[in-house]
Amino acid sequence: MRSFGRHLLRSALVTAVLAFGLVDTAGATGRVDNPYAGARVYVNPEWSALAAAEPGGAAVADRPTGVWLDSIAAVRGESGRMGLRDHLDEALRQGADLVQLVLYDLPGRDCGRLASNGELGTEDLPAYRAQFVDPIAETLRDPAYAGLRVVAVVEPHSLPYLVTHTAWRPDWTQRCEAVKANGAYVNGVGYALAALGAIPNVYNYVDVSHHGVLGWSDNRKPFLEVLARAVNAAGSTPANVHGVIANTANYSVLREEYITKSVVGGQPILQTRWVDWNPFIDELSYASTLRRELVANGFDAGIGVLVDTSRNGWGGPKRPTRSSTSTNVNTYVDESRLDRRLLVSNWCNQVGAGLGERPVASPAPGVDAYVWMKPPGLSDGASVPLPYPGENHDRMCDPDYTGRPDATPDPSGAWPNTPPAGTWHSAGFQELLRNAHPPL
Repeated sequence: MRSFGRHLLRSALVTAVLAFGLVDTAGATGRVDNPYAGARVYVNPEWSALAAAEPGGAAVADRPTGVWLDSIAAVRGESGRMGLRDHLDEALRQGADLVQLVLYDLPGRDCGRLASNGELGTEDLPAYRAQFVDPIAETLRDPAYAGLRVVAVVEPHSLPYLVTHTAWRPDWTQRCEAVKANGAYVNGVGYALAALGAIPNVYNYVDVSHHGVLGWSDNRKPFLEVLARAVNAAGSTPANVHGVIANTANYSVLREEYITKSVVGGQPILQTRWVDWNPFIDELSYASTLRRELVANGFDAGIGVLVDTSRNGWGGPKRPTRSSTSTNVNTYVDESRLDRRLLVSNWCNQVGAGLGERPVASPAPGVDAYVWMKPPGLSDGASVPLPYPGENHDRMCDPDYTGRPDATPDPSGAWPNTPPAGTWHSAGFQELLRNAHPPL
């Protein structure tokens, strides 16, 4: 069994409490308990060059970020861009021990959004398996790369949408209904886990969204059932999962350290507009509870956790330095919270965000690493409709959007004048540098 005790011993001086677990794969495959421990993590030269070209960007250009395989062409490389094999060869040249990959091309990808819909239709599971997953697995099986640890983040923003964006939730979409009905997400994730999990030096981490999506029990409980189906689908077993990743490409803070009261002026903070009856207000509290629930649902107590901290620093002059003294419960929460978004579910190019904790191994008990899986500076989506291949305009990226007409106004909090998803947003990167916390 992978030892949760080793995590605790390794991080005994860290106060945050977080633990996860699945099944032991180390004995059978030679995998280590924490792939990040002692590893030199690959720096993507394509992202590094973009960061270094920005004023002040050299301060972070040497940080490791995730390599997003978001299309079939991205696996082989095209139009002068590096493919998977190019990245692996460059990792060897750098003397790296670990490469971080993000698989992101499910049929009907990101069914709850428009900005990041992929190239495959909801019925294209055979193409996903044969043209996307199989070539990735074939490349990773090359003996030349056997000495590299490969962290594979499997399909962010997928399984949670089978709960939060299916009928008859307020935000349900026909695409999410389609992939729920035909099993494209569950079977696609299961197939990827099985194909990559059979490779001894690959470490699969499954996306579990963040507390602002799955914090509520009527979302989290059904998600655990969906996750259980996926890790046992298409020939996979829980043994193919080395861990989970929270907050991928998102903005939720690790700890809301200044919200210390549960009741203010006789009113519970749960009822505030920001908290909105969510039992969690930050990522580490969410992940700790999710771990216990995974174990209670049959998972072993040894998997690790990754938390994406690439954009959750929320520093700068607007960052609170103490708890509010207000006796009004809404004012207390708004003046105390570190996360400055207008709504915790806002996800597109958020104004005021900053770089978070730097990538580091074993930062807290049960946490394998804080990572920058989303490369800072890459746009989440265009703020206005653009004639760009594969770009579907999502109103959540429009700074003037205030939500559904039948709902309470919910401004998007997005940047104006942003480019299409996955392309460089210089102004946004500059703000991430300015608002970094810890400061650069």
